[in-house]
Amino acid sequence: MKITPAVEALSVLSGRDDYEAALARLRELSRAYYGEGDSPVDDAAYDRLRLAVLAWEQAHPDEAAPESPTGLVGDGAAPAGDIAHTTRLLSLDNVFDPAGLLAWGASLQRRLGRAPAGGFAVEPKMDGAAVAARYRAGRLEQIITRGDGAHGEDVSHVIGTVEGLPERLPVPATFEVRGEVLFTQAQFETANEVRAAHGAQVFANPRNGTAGTLRAKDRPYRLAMTFWAYGAVELDGVAFVPAGATHAEALAAVAEAGVRTTADTPAGLHVVATLAEAQQKVEETAAMRAALPFGIDGVVVKANDAAEQAAAGSGSRFPYWAIAYKLPAVERQTVLKDVVWDVGRTGVLAPTAILEPVDIDGSTVTRATLHNPADIRRRDLHLGDTVTVYKAGDIIPRVQAPVTALRPAGAREVPLPTACPHCAGEINKDQERWRCAKGTACALPALIEYAAGRDMLDIDGLGRTYVNALIEAGAVTDVADLFTLTEDQLTAASGSAKRGAKLAEQIGAAKSRPLSRVFCALGVLGTGRSMSRRIAAHFGSMDAIRQADAALMQEVEGIGGEKAPVIVEQVAALAPVIDKLAAAGVNMQEPQEAQPAGDGPLANATVVVTGRMSGPLADLGRSEMNALIERAGGKAGSSVNSRTAYLVSAPSAAGKPSSKALKAAELGVTVLTPEAFADLVADYLG
Repeated sequence: MKITPAVEALSVLSGRDDYEAALARLRELSRAYYGEGDSPVDDAAYDRLRLAVLAWEQAHPDEAAPESPTGLVGDGAAPAGDIAHTTRLLSLDNVFDPAGLLAWGASLQRRLGRAPAGGFAVEPKMDGAAVAARYRAGRLEQIITRGDGAHGEDVSHVIGTVEGLPERLPVPATFEVRGEVLFTQAQFETANEVRAAHGAQVFANPRNGTAGTLRAKDRPYRLAMTFWAYGAVELDGVAFVPAGATHAEALAAVAEAGVRTTADTPAGLHVVATLAEAQQKVEETAAMRAALPFGIDGVVVKANDAAEQAAAGSGSRFPYWAIAYKLPAVERQTVLKDVVWDVGRTGVLAPTAILEPVDIDGSTVTRATLHNPADIRRRDLHLGDTVTVYKAGDIIPRVQAPVTALRPAGAREVPLPTACPHCAGEINKDQERWRCAKGTACALPALIEYAAGRDMLDIDGLGRTYVNALIEAGAVTDVADLFTLTEDQLTAASGSAKRGAKLAEQIGAAKSRPLSRVFCALGVLGTGRSMSRRIAAHFGSMDAIRQADAALMQEVEGIGGEKAPVIVEQVAALAPVIDKLAAAGVNMQEPQEAQPAGDGPLANATVVVTGRMSGPLADLGRSEMNALIERAGGKAGSSVNSRTAYLVSAPSAAGKPSSKALKAAELGVTVLTPEAFADLVADYLG
């Protein structure tokens, strides 16, 4: 994991004039960042500016402006409102690297006069908006923003729209719970769809959207958000958390009362004895960041003991007993220069954003994914826009929304294609994902190369060059034509009689592949190797697949009401190709396993595979591993959860565990090396 050192996170101010200019800019951005949620800069840029101002003030304490926002909650710009907080609701100070965490630990030790004895609580720092929610006799009566820490705004109009903050609790408890309201990624996408449907500008990012939604009272629609508690205080003099309860115990009481807490997140709440262990938890949380259903911008480390918290005390802006360990930005702003279009193997038109280079999560990003033409219009994207781009882990970056306040004069809407960018033919616009009217025929080279791949027909050596030559010669117009090719045609395409003979041999062998591979080679929309195996195993023969209607197709595990009719329609459209395959002698049956359901060493167990395999499994791809799992009686999973029985994980070259391995350790899932797993399923490797 790459952590940006503090010294790299700020710009250096060279003098008083630079300081005053930066201070004015900080005030301006603070009002947007903490106010209406329409900041024209991303978090990383805001942090750099704030740290630069703070560094100058620390170096020149006698010249620091008395009204500087750096010492105020919300940088002094969050709307304060007129509701007094029960106790001050403060911000957190930040560190950016292990050295910063150790420095905070040393500061805490100085304040206590000894090393902390109660350990440290480590939890994710949610990227949303802090609120206080007041329950009286089990009923949610009021939600208040953080404001200036002393007073906040009443946003009780959102009661009933925030998951994790039930309107009524199962117990008649009276207390004030504190935490973060945010949009999950799914809620964010839905919110933007709703806003676009009402003619409103889409949110630039989930954090800005949350801030704006909390304060909006007159919208003709309501948007669902989510809450995670990170603390609780006494309300109306009614005792709630037992005296002397630790932070972890306080959150357990909140959860028992029925309110969702940070301990319930996939990242969880962890209590550790040392800062070294806390640093390890920070890195583990960072590793799983991409898989979280919501955004985090850091990890919070707190003294777990209540007495030690009280002894350490608080300043005007933040408590001294807690620190936010900020993670590298996964969301940045850059300029949308162009949008290019490609055609996938199924004929779908795929747009890609071309960006001004920007560093996100340790890598330089120049391209990002866009969904489809309808989504481009919903997001109101213009060439030249400053756009918010999101990237986490190995996930392909995506464009979230434009910052319309920064739109340059003359910016024009992203042009949508009027003809297929590959063949210049007509476009089918019946669905949001536009397709070439020719379907798979448009992207025939990609489809044929895909069908010949190792996980499908496994025609070794039939790469793009030879495929293009066969198509240009008119010898191949669909997948079935591969099986009627002569050795002379293959020799002409490959330029070698030896290669032609080898390809003919490979194609002959491909005729006996299992039905699941043949079906996968057809490139049916909504299917891949795993789904093709399920379909083939369920129906047993191509004839049975062709006779299935949408209701029967839905009986296959993983096929829902939306996908089933699409698959049925695709199979019907491929009837001529399937007939040609059968006429060429290609196998149309799926081998039936003699083993009864539930038998085998993996009987009914869910197994997840991650990393490159080694030992006896070194030659197996992901699809072949999934097939092996199913032969041995198990079920292949894609993510580690409480139902996972085994994680097959190859150690990384860097020696650091993967996010899936960390999740498995947290859940107590058995982790096997590829060699150990091979021993377990040795009887099924053939």
